[in-house]
Amino acid sequence: MKKGLLKGILLLIILFSVANLSAVNLVEMFVNGGAFMYLISFLLVVMIILAVIKYWQLSVKEKLDTQRFYLKLKGYIKNNQTEEAIRVCAQFKRTTIGFIFWSGLLGYNDGLKSGKKGIELQRHLQNSFDEAGLQAIPHVEAGLFWFDIVAQVSTLLGLLGTIFGLVNAFDALGTAAEADKSRLLTEGISMAMGTTAYGLIVAIPTMLIKGALQSRADKIINDIDEYSVKTINQITYSMKD
Repeated sequence: MKKGLLKGILLLIILFSVANLSAVNLVEMFVNGGAFMYLISFLLVVMIILAVIKYWQLSVKEKLDTQRFYLKLKGYIKNNQTEEAIRVCAQFKRTTIGFIFWSGLLGYNDGLKSGKKGIELQRHLQNSFDEAGLQAIPHVEAGLFWFDIVAQVSTLLGLLGTIFGLVNAFDALGTAAEADKSRLLTEGISMAMGTTAYGLIVAIPTMLIKGALQSRADKIINDIDEYSVKTINQITYSMKD
């Protein structure tokens, strides 16, 4: 709840800042920023592409009512209908949790067919789920670190643009003709302030988007951990019965 409120406040700050900037000649600020503006814009495009890809993966591809999915499997497991449970999981193999359950139950079924019993079968079951988890879970968080890189690099490029702008401004004071000093000083300061602002305009939303995607990824992983343990325990109880 607190994280959501903080993100909302930060988003309002960004929107308010952008609204104020709209009163300024943004095109002129962009042009005065020079090559740094184009580099930061490239990072903005990269961030948008990454955000679309990860949103589709975490919110569309991974969309699954995990509790309902587990309860459906639980009924088959209680009745020792492993083949039916595997068929249900196969329908959701495109999701991470569906793949893990499908792979884990498939391994368990192979253990049953090979004659494993008791502790040996329990270990085989656990290993099947662990192996599937190690294979699939890293893909959930894959690529999220790029958002941190984009945010950090865009901020640093903005600061670097600030340094170049100030250097140009002070250089103009020392070497430029008297008639050009005011213009060159203004351009240097405009470059310095513009690149810093633009770098932060890209970096802050990038951090917020990364936080939202990370929250979704954490929920998926937590669901996998919770319901994998429940499923393994349920199978173990059925074995004892």
